[in-house]
Amino acid sequence: MIPRFKPALGWSELLALFKFKRGAVKKFEQAFARKFEAVDAVSFPYGRSAQWAFFKALGIEGAEVIMPSYTCSVVAHAVSLSGNIPRFVDIDLHDYNMDLGIAEALITSKTRAIIATHAFGYPQNLERLEKMVKKAEQEHGHKVWLIQDCCHAFGAKWKSRIIGSSGDVAIYAFNISKMITTIFGGMLTFQDQELANKLRTWRDAHYQKPSFIKSFKRRFYLLAVFFAFNSVIYGLVWWLQSKTPFLNKLTKAYHLDNKIHFPPDYKDKMLDVEASVGLLQLGRYDKIIRDRRRIAEDYNNKLKIRTGWVLPPIVEGATYSHYTIRVPNREEIKKEYAAKSVEIGELIQYSVPDLKCYTDNNSECKNATLCSRETINLPLHNNV
Repeated sequence: MIPRFKPALGWSELLALFKFKRGAVKKFEQAFARKFEAVDAVSFPYGRSAQWAFFKALGIEGAEVIMPSYTCSVVAHAVSLSGNIPRFVDIDLHDYNMDLGIAEALITSKTRAIIATHAFGYPQNLERLEKMVKKAEQEHGHKVWLIQDCCHAFGAKWKSRIIGSSGDVAIYAFNISKMITTIFGGMLTFQDQELANKLRTWRDAHYQKPSFIKSFKRRFYLLAVFFAFNSVIYGLVWWLQSKTPFLNKLTKAYHLDNKIHFPPDYKDKMLDVEASVGLLQLGRYDKIIRDRRRIAEDYNNKLKIRTGWVLPPIVEGATYSHYTIRVPNREEIKKEYAAKSVEIGELIQYSVPDLKCYTDNNSECKNATLCSRETINLPLHNNV
């Protein structure tokens, strides 16, 4: 079975579980900032935890935060749990990014931040975003923070500008489905050293050193992941998930999250062992992106398009965290490919305002709802 995604882990990462060095977190922060053209970077246990910390450290509370409707629910959870109100924006069907025309119309005097997600590695229009923020600040007389969600777009470019190298802050996450993984983990990058220092100071005052047990669990998790994505073993895992109600329920619970919550360890600091893996992953990143772009282009050139299929655009500067197709008969396609030992992914199976925990938001996002029902993701790793 070819898995829908596969972390680019090698034997070096496996050895890092046992030969990591103390102080690796600081080295990883510095290396990450250099790689993605930031002044500084501050690590966190999760991307959502990093986003939550940003709002808390700056005392942003009771404000409206403009964000896309078609994104991971945890982005909205971080807004809500920080004491703020998400305002959902429908997406552009061309590249799955937030419709900036709708976003601009939703800005009010209560808006304090705009989260721009670069969905599936497609860069959002940075020039238009920056103009929109500047106009909002002039009209309402207060700071409007531009937060770039780069979890799908490590190193993506908009007209030669690296995504995340502008605006106020950029958010990254490192779970096993991301293009760079540190087992778990997240990062904020900054263009302002004073702001970075403020977040690091706040993190150090409010986050704790992880326990030895957590360190052991992280090692075990990476070890399990390393071997689980072997095609033979993964085939067994996939079969068990599809046939076992309990495992299938756990998988669905991750994707269809109707409860606003954080994991219990969201205030634990990043581990040196995670950072050591991250440093090795940074060394692989250029090749990872070259391979994903090549596979995406091959799909576009060689895939037989069927009636009703909408292929993703090939965009200069995109990183293709996912190769996303819209199909009218998703379940049939999944079964057809599964019979050929290819797992088809469905990364975002919801429009966030359609989830039960956000239905009182009064946001109608028809394009996001459509995509939640029709999108599939083809594998983009070297086993394809």
